[in-house]
Amino acid sequence: MATILLVIIYLAFISLGLPDSMLGAAWPVAYAQLGAPVSYAGFVSIGITIGTVVSSLISVRVIRKFGTGGVTAACVLLTASALLAISFTHSFVVLLLLAIPLGLGGGAIDAALNNYVALHYKASHMSFLHSFWGVGATISPLIMSHFLKQNGNWQGGYRFVSIIQMSLAFIMFVTLPLWGKVSHASADELHGGPIEIDNRAAIKKHGAIFAVLSFFFYCAAEASVGLWAATYFVSVRGVEASVAASWGSLFFFGIMGGRMISGLLAMRVKERTLINVGLMIAVFGALLLALPLPQVFSLAGLLLFGLGCAPVFPNLIHITPQRFGAQYSQAIIGLQMASAYVGATLMPPVVGWIGQSIGFSGLPYYLLGCLALLYMTILVCNRKTGFGIAKPQTAE
Repeated sequence: MATILLVIIYLAFISLGLPDSMLGAAWPVAYAQLGAPVSYAGFVSIGITIGTVVSSLISVRVIRKFGTGGVTAACVLLTASALLAISFTHSFVVLLLLAIPLGLGGGAIDAALNNYVALHYKASHMSFLHSFWGVGATISPLIMSHFLKQNGNWQGGYRFVSIIQMSLAFIMFVTLPLWGKVSHASADELHGGPIEIDNRAAIKKHGAIFAVLSFFFYCAAEASVGLWAATYFVSVRGVEASVAASWGSLFFFGIMGGRMISGLLAMRVKERTLINVGLMIAVFGALLLALPLPQVFSLAGLLLFGLGCAPVFPNLIHITPQRFGAQYSQAIIGLQMASAYVGATLMPPVVGWIGQSIGFSGLPYYLLGCLALLYMTILVCNRKTGFGIAKPQTAE
C-alpha cells in the first residue's frame, strides 16, 4: 500500500510541475491575442504567486481538517479547472484573475506533499519527488510547442494539459482510501495528542526564521539563473539568442538529473552532507560562469550550478521534522514554501532591473552572494536547533 501511495504522490508532483512552465512557453503568442503588452507576463506570475503564498500559509489548518489526500485531490482538480478556464479566455483581465486559483492549488499541493513525504518516507524519496516536478515542467512546454504550430493555438495547449490534470485528479479521488490504510503515524500520534500549531507559534520556534529565510535565498538564486541565464550568454558572452536559449536548459537538466542522483545517494549519505556538497558544487559552477574562460567552461558552470542546487531544496525540506519536530513541520514547511515563492517572484525582476542598468556580467556574483547567505542561514538554523550536532554520551 505504501508503494502504491508513493506512486500517487509522484503523479501529484507531475501535476504540480505541468502548469509551472506553460505561461513562458505560451506567452510569445498569447500576449498579442490577449491585447496585452509583452511585459504583462510578470503580472500573471504575481497573481500565481499570491495564490501560492496564501495557500502555503493556510495549508496547516486546511490539511489538519481535510487530510493530505483530500487536499491534494481537491487542489489538483482546482488547478485543472483553472487551466480549463484559461483555455477559453480571450481577456487578459480574466487570465489574471484565473492565475490566483491556479496558484492556490499549486501552493497547497506543494506544502501538503512535502510535509507528508518528509514525515513518512526516506530522504531519497524527497529527491525523487522533486525530480517528478521536473518531469511535469519539461512535458508542458513540449505540449504547448505542438499546439503553437497549429496557427498559434495556445488555448489548445492549456486545454490539453487541463485534460491531463483532470485525469490525475480522478486518480487522486479514486485512491483517497489509500491515505487512510497506509499505516503511518501522524504528527499528533508521534507526540501523544493533538496540539494546534499555527504559523505564529511555528515562526517563534528556535531557528525557524532562519529555516524560512534559507528558502528565500535558494529560490532567489534558482529562479534568477533560470530566467536570466540565456540573457547572460547573449549580452556577456556574445552567444546568438537561439543558441543561448538551448544552453539555458542545461541548468534545468542539471537540477533534474542531480535530484535523481541525490535520491540514489540519499540511501547511503546523510541529508546534511548532500546539502553541503551540493552547495560546494554550485559555488564552483558560479565561479566558472564568472571567470573569463572559454565558453565551454561557462556551459559546464551552468550545468554544475544546476547539479549543485539539485539536492539542496528537497533535503532542506526533509530535515524540517528532524529540526523542529513533527508537530511543527507542517506549519514551518508551509512558511518555507511561502518564502520560496516570494524569493522566486521578487528577486528575478530585481536582477533584470540591475542587468538593464549596468549589464548582466554581475549575475554570477549575485548567485555567489545568494549561496553565501543560504549557507549562513542553514548553519545558524542547525546550531539553534542542534541539528547534526553530536550529543555527548553519558557513562553507563
